[in-house]
Amino acid sequence: MTRLLGRAGLLLGLPVILLVTWWFASAGSKSFYQPPLETIIKVFPDTWTAERFREDVLPSIIRLFIGYGLALFLGIALGVLIGANRRLRSLVEPILEFLRAIPPPVLVPILILIAGIGNPTKVLVIVVGGIWPVLLNTVEGVRGVDEVLADTCRSYKIRGWLRMRTFILRAASPQIVVGARQALSICIIMMVIGELLGATNGLGYTVVEFQRGFQIPEMWSGVFVLGLLGVLLSLAFTLVERRVLNWYHGARAAERSGH
Repeated sequence: MTRLLGRAGLLLGLPVILLVTWWFASAGSKSFYQPPLETIIKVFPDTWTAERFREDVLPSIIRLFIGYGLALFLGIALGVLIGANRRLRSLVEPILEFLRAIPPPVLVPILILIAGIGNPTKVLVIVVGGIWPVLLNTVEGVRGVDEVLADTCRSYKIRGWLRMRTFILRAASPQIVVGARQALSICIIMMVIGELLGATNGLGYTVVEFQRGFQIPEMWSGVFVLGLLGVLLSLAFTLVERRVLNWYHGARAAERSGH
């Protein structure tokens, strides 16, 4: 627990240092577009009321969780399928490389054109952005499983879901978690991008509305909320990662200590 609190302190330390630097660097600012941090903090309580959190922040979080969850599920399922089948991997690898090279934001206007501007499209935008890190890392994780352990499973006739759960997913889990962490930050970005076009609520929509109304301190406060959301989700992910990969970190520690 002490080590975990220390890691959390390190994660929070840099944002605190940046905020302190921002406070002093902007203290004497007279720019309309770059107000002092003090002004941004003053408008924060009146801007981000409980009602605004319910109407704008909560819908964004719900879309993010649904999109991120779907990206994880589809990415892991397809990644295991492709990674475990050499012929299928050879067939789809060129297609995956082609699709991976396309920046996800470029696909947003196409998705809106095809599926409209409703909530399903905004979730789809998040899925399209977040699925690739999970999918590709899962494929690599499944490809890299220990052949000796694979032969052992075949010798003991360990098949089906038992083999998938106790061997393949467990062996590939460190790589899958790497992809999941990358996907989280991409999903937050795609959430905002999806809300910039044709939305009626959400964090991205609210920040743009403040900008269009020349409510610059309020706009910056929205950016601050987005950053705070990212930090909290990163901390939550770290806690989940430590729990899921506790066996892996224990094995690495034992290797380093020579046991």
